[in-house]
Amino acid sequence: MGAVLFYWVVKVFLTPVLRLFWRPWVEGAENIPLEGPAILAGNHLSFLDHLFLSLVVPRRVTYLAKSDYFTEAGVKGWFKRVFFSGVGQIPIDRSGGKASEGALRSGVRVLRQGRLLGIYPEGTRSPDGRLYRGKVGVARLALEAGVPVIPVAMIGTFEVQPPGQLVPKIRRVGIRIGRPLDFSRYAAMADDRFVLRSVTDEIMYELMALSGQEYVDLYAKRAKEELAAARAQAAAGAAAASTGTASVSPASTGTAPGSPGAATPARSPDQLGLPVTAPANPRATKDRIDRAV
Repeated sequence: MGAVLFYWVVKVFLTPVLRLFWRPWVEGAENIPLEGPAILAGNHLSFLDHLFLSLVVPRRVTYLAKSDYFTEAGVKGWFKRVFFSGVGQIPIDRSGGKASEGALRSGVRVLRQGRLLGIYPEGTRSPDGRLYRGKVGVARLALEAGVPVIPVAMIGTFEVQPPGQLVPKIRRVGIRIGRPLDFSRYAAMADDRFVLRSVTDEIMYELMALSGQEYVDLYAKRAKEELAAARAQAAAGAAAASTGTASVSPASTGTAPGSPGAATPARSPDQLGLPVTAPANPRATKDRIDRAV
């Protein structure tokens, strides 16, 4: 009861602030059901995403939030724990295994209570504003709970507050809410990995169409690691150049690129993943599933 009250108190205080400074526009608000369970699956561009979505949705939304928000030390960590716990968010351990299973069971419980559950299939914020490969947890939730998935695309929030930026910029943002996706035809296949991947790809396809983002067939976590490696390599090169230290080339060591012992260079940001037209063709995917089972 306390979490529910805290949620509405926070919403009452934040709504006028968000409307005044960021003037969010929304399309497709009629696709949010007035009652009954549903999953709101969104792209994840900024820390502010769930605030803007909660602003335009008249019902309370419970999110699966990364467990880091609940375990961080210090004053900042305490504030995060109080805030996220107060608004009824569910910590999800992204390490996999039994920890992630527990979070998914909690999500199913929320849905079976007739509530709205918010989730970001990418698993983390986009490092560069592009849309990344979705994780299959959203598909498992939809099939196990037997609820529709409503794709929600955030527009412009990356430019307002990209990862790493503390103070958000003032500019207008938007939200496009798609029509509910019904996956009840796969209700008995929640443990089929092929079905879970196909359902997830269909959700990501809809998010791509709604958001207009470029799609990268790579997990966002992996993209972040490669970005960090590329930046570290660039920083090391700049440091070497400033001290007059020449880099050692493969030719000087007698080691050919790709041979055993050769270093694998980190890819630059524009080399992360291969942009594709869509995560999958939903209609073709459905045909393949029907033939496979």
